[in-house]
Amino acid sequence: MDKVPLTRADRLVGDLDRILRTLWGVPQGTRRPDPAGRPRSDHGLNEAARRHAGRLMRVNLAGEVAAQALYHGQSLSARDPAVAARMQRAANEENDHLIWCRARIGALQTRASLLNPLWYAGAFAIGAGAGILGDAASLGFLEETEHQVVAHLNGHLKRLPESDRASRRVLEQMRTDEAQHGKSARNAGARRPPPPVRLAMRLASRVMTTTAYWL
Repeated sequence: MDKVPLTRADRLVGDLDRILRTLWGVPQGTRRPDPAGRPRSDHGLNEAARRHAGRLMRVNLAGEVAAQALYHGQSLSARDPAVAARMQRAANEENDHLIWCRARIGALQTRASLLNPLWYAGAFAIGAGAGILGDAASLGFLEETEHQVVAHLNGHLKRLPESDRASRRVLEQMRTDEAQHGKSARNAGARRPPPPVRLAMRLASRVMTTTAYWL
């Protein structure tokens, strides 16, 4: 039986569902096992270490919310259906990261960033804008984003308390995935953003990560 084409209203409902799942619900991932393992409680951490680890994982959760928004915006504005499909596949893997980070902040008895809706809105606008510039530019933006995320994760792995092995396993798997997404974008014909754009991306990321640590 042939599939019934989606109407504009159908797509709007799907987009809204995706946003709500990213911010507050259960996103659709690939069902990979959680690298943190079970149980997820962290009674071995002292109070200061638990609080610090929780804030770091809150930052990572905010980053994954922004990543979903970037992919969402880019997939909607992509000109080549194959590029849009590539964005969606990567977004599904990124949803795994979202699920894992949300589980970790729960285990560490903290909360998500209060500004997650703001991070989503800003990243969505950036992603849609990158897509409008063309698929090569959009892929280049994606590659640079993943390059900066890998550097960010390396920094967080150094800052995590040594005793928080569960969070460390999550970040290590995320780093592997992000590097692969960047490589995939490069192989698909990414055009690297100019230096001023890369600098602006780093500065925007710094604002988000610094703010999300506290809020």
